[in-house]
Amino acid sequence: MSPNQEPLFPDYETETSQTSKLIRKFKETPFLPIGMGGFAAVVAYGLYKLKHRGDTKMSLHLIHMRVAAQGFAVGALTCGVLYSMFRDYVVKPKE
Repeated sequence: MSPNQEPLFPDYETETSQTSKLIRKFKETPFLPIGMGGFAAVVAYGLYKLKHRGDTKMSLHLIHMRVAAQGFAVGALTCGVLYSMFRDYVVKPKE
């Protein structure tokens, strides 16, 4: 590619690192890290409670933990979509 040609993908930045891309994505969608963190917290809590579950059956415990983790992830996704719609339609950016 000669120096006077335009790049094939002008929006693609080769100078940015993976960390800066991840931080930019988290700024664009703030509920993504909240959902990921909540999912990880529910899984960690479930693993902790697995050892101290008492008389509860293993299958029932795993079902409850799966439902809690899925509920947190879907709730964060829903909040993110509502936030995005609010930002796009209610608080219109300057054009």
